[in-house]
Amino acid sequence: MKRAFALGLLLLAAACSAPETEAPANSEDVMFLQMMIPHHRQGIEIVKQARAKPVQDQLKVMAMAIESTQGDEVKKMMEWLRSWDQPTVAPSSAHDHHGGMPETDREKIERLAKSKNFEPDFLNLLIAHQDDAIQMAKIETMNGINPDVKQWADQISKSRKAQIDQMMTLLKKKP
Repeated sequence: MKRAFALGLLLLAAACSAPETEAPANSEDVMFLQMMIPHHRQGIEIVKQARAKPVQDQLKVMAMAIESTQGDEVKKMMEWLRSWDQPTVAPSSAHDHHGGMPETDREKIERLAKSKNFEPDFLNLLIAHQDDAIQMAKIETMNGINPDVKQWADQISKSRKAQIDQMMTLLKKKP
């Protein structure tokens, strides 16, 4: 009886210390994260431009929130990829295989800094950028298999849609 009890405790201890199995991921999950990392970094680059510009307070707050949130999300994406032993950078042809979503035009981001009509130009660029995130997230929710990544992609779709709605309202306020 003591042996059976000891064996039961040993098995229980082994089960408690066993590593947690992570949900599987497929190539779509990997590609989505690899593409969203630079996309988020571009978003951060765009919203940082609102810091020193005379924009509505509501827009400044939104830009700071986007910068903070997307910075945290980049860390989360990199952790997922590393836990799957996947590179954090997509192959150069990745956009072709994932719906052909382009990066936000580098020249437009650079021109924004010099814009004489900053706020509407900023809003229009960021609206287009966030819509690209929604499109990539939709592909992930359709084709990915990792439940955590798919749930997060759904959250991206919803949050970016809400941001776009808010930016459209701000854009309409301007004369």
